[in-house]
Parts: sequence; C-alpha cells; structure tokens
Amino acid sequence: MFGFFENEQTKKVKSHLMNLAALAKADGHIDEREINFIVAVGKKNGMRTDEVKSVIANSGSVNLVLPDNDSERFDQIFDLVDMMLADGVVDDNEMDFCIDMAEKLGFRKAIVGVLVRKISMGVKDGLPRQQIKDESQSFLNFQKDSHGPGL
Repeated sequence: MFGFFENEQTKKVKSHLMNLAALAKADGHIDEREINFIVAVGKKNGMRTDEVKSVIANSGSVNLVLPDNDSERFDQIFDLVDMMLADGVVDDNEMDFCIDMAEKLGFRKAIVGVLVRKISMGVKDGLPRQQIKDESQSFLNFQKDSHGPGL
C-alpha cells in the first residue's frame, strides 16, 4: 500500500484516511456521505479521488502511522468525530471506535470521552474547526506531564 518512495507526510495522510475508513466501516457499512467526507479530506491533503478510494478499499491491510505532535493528533481525532457525525446517526460502535482511536493517538484515557463529546457538540453547533480546537486546547491544556503526552 505504501510506496517505497513515499515521504513521511504522504504516509501520515494515508494512515489518517485509513483511520477514517475504519471508522466508516465500524457500523458495518460505508455510507456515501462518509466516502465523500474521506475523499474530501484526501483532496485537502493533495490526493486524487482514485488514490483515496484505493486507500479506503485497502484500509484493513496496512500498519497505521500515528501522528507525532499534538496538533496532528487533534486534527485526526477531530476528523474521526466529524466523520462519525457525517451520516447523521451516531452508532455506538462508531463512538467506541472514536474513543479507542483517541486513546491510541495518545490522549489520556481519563479525558477521551469528554474530548470526543466536546468535538461532537462543536461540530453539531456549527462552530469552526479552529474554535473547537482552541476551546479543546484550553480544556486539555496540551501540557506534557509524567504520564506521557499531555493530551
């Protein structure tokens, strides 16, 4: 799936798209709006539609590349939550997957559920991404502590 000559940024984008595809599949099927959302995220990151659809089709066969900084971690969980809301129905499996992915992305387990709900409410209320990020940042304080990532 990952080409020999791909740079780290391309690998991160593909990994992020695979995370989104896995979330889309969490409820047993991929809704057209979810596919369109994943394609839009891919295009925003410089990928063609056919490349994104190939990533979606092969989403179960590649090791994930996790982001290495707080901003990228937040962007990934934001996109996961945003996609969870794309079909208008929040399935329990999708919510569980988002919470699980937030933990894998390095967010402290104690705040993961609150973070996912905070993003969900911001998206539903139509708040701009940066505002949700800023409010979450002040909530999380993104400070490193003795427990690892400060997220």
